[in-house]
Amino acid sequence: QVQLVESGGGSAQVGDSLRLSCTASGGIFSISMMGWFRHAPGKESDFVAGIIWNEGTTYYSAPVKGRFTISRDVAKNTIYLQMNNLKPDDADVYYCALRTQMATTYDHWGRGTQVTVSS
Repeated sequence: QVQLVESGGGSAQVGDSLRLSCTASGGIFSISMMGWFRHAPGKESDFVAGIIWNEGTTYYSAPVKGRFTISRDVAKNTIYLQMNNLKPDDADVYYCALRTQMATTYDHWGRGTQVTVSS
């Protein structure tokens, strides 16, 4: 059973930085992509950033491009999200997601980590 465990959330002020981590474990045969999404309870999930596992190619949503950086440590099955110059709109629950090679979409999700941004 694949498990994704996020860490690194917390409270920050506008302009501050936070780094999120997500480690995948358990029955991982082949990772195609990993990424970060965010959404508040009851709202739709928004894509934040993604990384192609083998190549390292990265993708970002427009609101975070230039401020957030996704990276990976293949040996640790871990991804990171470096969030700089945080804005109030960045406050949300951030979810780590994993897409396996046989899947057409992200098929494993973490439980989320809360990010709070205050002015």
